[in-house]
Amino acid sequence: MAGPVLVTGGSGFLGGALVERLVASGREVRGLARTSDAAERVTSLGAAAVRGDVLDLESLVEAMRGCEVVFHAAGVNAMCVRDPHPMYRTNVEGSGNVVRAAVATGAHRMVYTSSASAIGEARGTVGTEDSPHRGSYLSHYERSKHLAERRVLGWARELGLDVVSVNPSSVQGPGRLGGSARLLLDLVNGKLPVVVDTQLSIVDIEDCTTGHLLAEADGAAGERYLLNGFTIGVPDAIALLRRLTGRPERVRFAPRWLVPAAGEVAQAVGGLARRDLPLCREAVRTLLHGHRYDGSRAERDLGLAYTPMERTVRRTLAWYAERGLAPTPLEPPA
Repeated sequence: MAGPVLVTGGSGFLGGALVERLVASGREVRGLARTSDAAERVTSLGAAAVRGDVLDLESLVEAMRGCEVVFHAAGVNAMCVRDPHPMYRTNVEGSGNVVRAAVATGAHRMVYTSSASAIGEARGTVGTEDSPHRGSYLSHYERSKHLAERRVLGWARELGLDVVSVNPSSVQGPGRLGGSARLLLDLVNGKLPVVVDTQLSIVDIEDCTTGHLLAEADGAAGERYLLNGFTIGVPDAIALLRRLTGRPERVRFAPRWLVPAAGEVAQAVGGLARRDLPLCREAVRTLLHGHRYDGSRAERDLGLAYTPMERTVRRTLAWYAERGLAPTPLEPPA
């Protein structure tokens, strides 16, 4: 599509990758920036920074004027926060504001970055776009993204806005340092001696970015597309890391029956210390549930080709090693 494009969350991991790809393709790109640091980041990627906030409808309308397409990638992804209300405001209310602003300015299409967690698949099943929701939530983040997706798609139908939802699993790759990327870093650096046997679903940042662009071009309005390159169990993930780096040398698996108790203790400690900790009840629920997703609809309907698992992991480890954050990956066999 011709005409300017607005990216919310353009200073973030995924939003920044989207901005880079859009700029590289010759598009006129605006990046919504809530802070001066975010504006500098957006500008450094070659886009025009426009100040605004998803919680400020007026600023969104001004940012979108003349734009034909909006990529709404802004959001809060957090676990174990003592006060989840700001996350709900940003993810649910903010997303609703983006829909309203897009309608007000006559945008032709909105690509919404939802989350695979919004699927809410039952434990032990493989999540697809059509999976029935289990009716309960593992975390505040999962609930906020499910409610946000319902609001976005529901309001889009009511207001006549063309919206495509993209639902990535855990997005990993060069450039990501926080969130679930810490698991990889802590494992290869020997800082995670005890782990939980669970299932991890991952999509490469490059594939996730491509999936968004394909959704803009060929996605069906009102549909959602799961993006998931591979699912791997923690034992197999550890074996892969050992083959690629020689680490971790030793890891112990916590008995699953013991993990909830550890979550309760961490929850109590976080409350007493009045600070957020990396472990809590909702983190434990998410770990024990595990996630397996089927990303084949994006392959069939959008033409997305996923990066092989080992290439994603090796590329990510190399990026960390260049910055002294992880050991250098071993050379692949000839």
